[in-house]
Amino acid sequence: MSRTTNSRQLPDMDRTTPEPDVTPEASPADTPDDIQHSTPLEEAAPEKGVAAEHAVSSERDGAEEATAAEEGPEGEAPVAEKPVGEVPVEEGTTASEGESEEKPAVDADTDTASDKVSGAQEEAPAEEASAGEKETPSGEACAVEESTAAETDPADEGNTATDEDTSEGGGPAEPPDEPVAPGKWRDRHPVAARNVGWTVTGLSLLLVCFALLMPTSAPKFTPGVFLRIPVEAVLGAAVLIVLPRRPRLVVAILAGAILGVLTVLNLLDVGFNMFLGRGFNVVLDWVLFDDAQSYLKDTMGNGGAIGAVIAVVALVLIVLVLMTLAVLRVSNVMARNHDAASRATLVVGTAWVTCAALGLQLSGPGIAARTTVARVEDRVNRVQATLKDEAAFAKEAKKDAFGGTPGDQLLTDLRGKDVMIAFIESYGRSAIEDEATAAGVDATLTAKNEALTKAGYSAKSGWLTSATYGGSSWLGHSTFLSGLWINNQNRYRTVTAGEHLTLTGAFKRTGAWRTVGVMPGVQKNWPEGKFYGLDNVYDSRELGYEGPKFSWSTMPDQYALSAFERLEHGKKRDKPLMSEIILTSSHQPWAPIPKMIPWDQVGDGSVYEGIEKAGKDPADVFYDSKKVKEEYGKSIQYSVNSLIDYVVKYGSKNTVLVFLGDHQPLAGVSGSNAGRDVPVSIVARDKSVLDKIEDWGWTDGIKPDKSAPVWRMDSFRDRFLTAYGSTPKP
Repeated sequence: MSRTTNSRQLPDMDRTTPEPDVTPEASPADTPDDIQHSTPLEEAAPEKGVAAEHAVSSERDGAEEATAAEEGPEGEAPVAEKPVGEVPVEEGTTASEGESEEKPAVDADTDTASDKVSGAQEEAPAEEASAGEKETPSGEACAVEESTAAETDPADEGNTATDEDTSEGGGPAEPPDEPVAPGKWRDRHPVAARNVGWTVTGLSLLLVCFALLMPTSAPKFTPGVFLRIPVEAVLGAAVLIVLPRRPRLVVAILAGAILGVLTVLNLLDVGFNMFLGRGFNVVLDWVLFDDAQSYLKDTMGNGGAIGAVIAVVALVLIVLVLMTLAVLRVSNVMARNHDAASRATLVVGTAWVTCAALGLQLSGPGIAARTTVARVEDRVNRVQATLKDEAAFAKEAKKDAFGGTPGDQLLTDLRGKDVMIAFIESYGRSAIEDEATAAGVDATLTAKNEALTKAGYSAKSGWLTSATYGGSSWLGHSTFLSGLWINNQNRYRTVTAGEHLTLTGAFKRTGAWRTVGVMPGVQKNWPEGKFYGLDNVYDSRELGYEGPKFSWSTMPDQYALSAFERLEHGKKRDKPLMSEIILTSSHQPWAPIPKMIPWDQVGDGSVYEGIEKAGKDPADVFYDSKKVKEEYGKSIQYSVNSLIDYVVKYGSKNTVLVFLGDHQPLAGVSGSNAGRDVPVSIVARDKSVLDKIEDWGWTDGIKPDKSAPVWRMDSFRDRFLTAYGSTPKP
């Protein structure tokens, strides 16, 4: 039994082969929009996964039920007019070849089926069917969303493909949800990509461990130092493992940045220990970078100094960036391999505790290391000590045993004498006792002592322990002259801003001497001259030198002394002269070194042009451990020759010379275990001058014996004032 509809009667698929449809196929232009933009479910199904097939099957079941509702009794079907655009079944094609018997006849009511599909699309979430996008079955959409989330996870930032997980040293990873684009390098070379991943992860871990274990002085860079377990790495790994993704990223970035800063500070410690024999003070030593830049400019030229500054800034940035990226890399690998990372951290932590409890060691340092923690504690303690020291020293500087002594009670036993106080740059104990320099320096001291004796002079010598080492000469000068221990820049600023009596200031207070300073190393205004009690200061701009610079030294010592003779000492005066002279030719890098010439040929210094050009290049000397010691010794010989020859030639029966070194040379020359002792000598033609210090126990001559007394440099002022008739009065 059948019912009549407006649709054409469909052929009985169960009984006969359908007649060929003679309805002409509609052209794309005549096809309704909703039909043109719809993809038949039967065509889409083979290209989808299991989830897509399930979705298509469900839609077919829905269409089957709708068709059944429209049909009449079994075996009869309503006749429907074939819609425009229907694809006819070719003649001779059976039902099994064209369409499954269980499938509904899609052409039974194309409008109805199309409406149902459109309705299903409208009910789908907006994110699954956006305007202009291809329809995606719900199962596939979930897979795509999960794959996208995995690719854009901030924790994996920098990893551009999910298959990289298998190459990062964290064990096998699940295959990616979507195939990697065939054009990617890691897809074409999976083995190489895996090896690169392992290498990057390994290098990141090594960099972190290096930063945690690195020492702060060059001689301590030994393999045993790095064959230890840093507790900071164990604790850091434990924290990163338990943190959720976003907090883990923040902590990893902060940890990397902090570790980078600590690494930069450790590198500064290495440099300061190499040059100044001490670590970097984070409170006081920033001002020294200006002096370092000036030193580079003087020795390398303006272009070289700018290049060096750029290189240092770039190095700092590279260290900060690399350390941060290294910590992030290790953190990401641990997050993707949570279980393995947890087990490894537990094993390493147990090993650290065991080694710490048993005190196990490898060639000195313990295997269980806490280097970074200890170093941070030390820096904090030093900062606190520095801040306390500033207040304590301000009170100390106000106390002065001779601060209230009137001028007529100062230095009464030296009245009428021309007193010279000369500092020889970097003239340290190692110049006399180190085998690399001792032979030449000892020969010079012996020869010059004989020359002094022949000219009627006598000398006594001892040792002083300088407040500085390797550099910062002004700290040694101020310690010697003020009687205060000036071992940092903060103390120097404090004392020079006050009115503490200096040794040169004591001469001025008497009113019996004209006081002058000869400072060839000073190249700009020097307000400290007032603190030191100097009537006039001749800096490098006022000594009339027209010759070339010798690396850092603006002029040869012989010229500086010749200018002193021309400008002050050789002139007639109504008062004796007290002078402070700084000799700079023995300043690093000890190349090129001037040569002694006849005094009457010094002139304006232009004669040194040929000597400077014939000298050695600083780069060829300073970085060669053997040559730099040899040239350092030669520079000391030159300075001693210049000074003693000047006294012999231009001195008189009233000349009193006090000369000393301001500090030891840098550790690369004096040795990593060298002390801070420097030689000091007093030379006079009047024997009564040396009789005043007979009880000091100093060695006769200008070379102190190894057994000669060693005093702190800040004690010299009071001993000298007392020995020569000064009355203490605070």
